[in-house]
Amino acid sequence: MDLQGRAAIVTGSATGIGAETAKLLAEMGCNVVVNYSRSKTEAEETADECRLAGADVLLLAGDVSKDEDCRAMAKAALDKWGRIDVLVNSAGRTKAATPGDYESLSAQDFHDVYAVNVIGAYQMIRAVVPTMKAAGNGAIVSVSALAALTGEGSSIAYAASKGALNSMTISFARQLAPHIRVNAVCPGFVATRWMKNLLGEEKFNERIRGMAETTPVGKTAFAEDIAEIVLWYIAGPDLITGEVVPVDYGTRFGMRTPAPK
Repeated sequence: MDLQGRAAIVTGSATGIGAETAKLLAEMGCNVVVNYSRSKTEAEETADECRLAGADVLLLAGDVSKDEDCRAMAKAALDKWGRIDVLVNSAGRTKAATPGDYESLSAQDFHDVYAVNVIGAYQMIRAVVPTMKAAGNGAIVSVSALAALTGEGSSIAYAASKGALNSMTISFARQLAPHIRVNAVCPGFVATRWMKNLLGEEKFNERIRGMAETTPVGKTAFAEDIAEIVLWYIAGPDLITGEVVPVDYGTRFGMRTPAPK
């Protein structure tokens, strides 16, 4: 897809993978909705960077768990640009829980996580489908997680929600073909502020060092690295849909032994 003059909505794009994806889309000539639910200051900074890249930008507050907010974002983009070509579902939520401590997750925790990670993505896709289908060449990419495939991650609720997102990705790819391509990217650990807040600074820094020393690719993943993969599924080959792509840094082959110091 040639992104010049197209229009994209990136949910959860104040920080992290969403923010970096919005910036890359802007650099490719795409107009962008920068969305946030709480991080207004960071969202404004992301929007400014997209404008500096030459994009027309809409900065919109919105909680994807609320259907009215999803529909409002789609309407605002359509009113502004007359089209929606790209949707990136990057908004996410988790509830951390210690493995084996099953009392640390309540039914409400599951509802809260699913409301954003699954229902929010569904509502956003539903909101943009009529416009995308009319244009005939849309692309949707959801930011899932390796936890969906491994059962690890911050909690069972989070891993299960991302598994549901993956299944939904395949369902939408079947139903929206050939007009709209729908894919999901499933990264493992990514060095973002969100992850730092989740792990705490000490464990966060340990994970960064560990990735560089032990993963087969020998690198730590940052938000911009995952954003490049998301962009590839948008602007790359038009033949790929319904893919749920693990980004595991080669760890399925096993871990490297750190070099002696």
